[in-house]
Amino acid sequence: MPVIAAPPVLLEVDVFPDFDAVGGKTEILQVLGALLTVVLVFAVLMLLVSAIVWAIASSHGNLQAASRGRTGVLVSIGAAALAGAGVAWVNFLVQVGSTV
Repeated sequence: MPVIAAPPVLLEVDVFPDFDAVGGKTEILQVLGALLTVVLVFAVLMLLVSAIVWAIASSHGNLQAASRGRTGVLVSIGAAALAGAGVAWVNFLVQVGSTV
């Protein structure tokens, strides 16, 4: 008869992130904040330029340029939303990570 081994017992392990162990933590946060600001500024500038192109092309009957302007508006809104939501998402993951 074959011998059936019992399933292994999982030990409870407490693992928590230690953000204080990272050297240069404040500099990393400053760089990330600056990058977020740059992304948001470029997204707003892209939104303005794309909206102007969309409006002018639509008024002159250029459907291809109007379509590209509309696409630019949608992409810039998406980029701004992702950049803004990125901070909330990272904060959520840090909170969840500390409770796991």
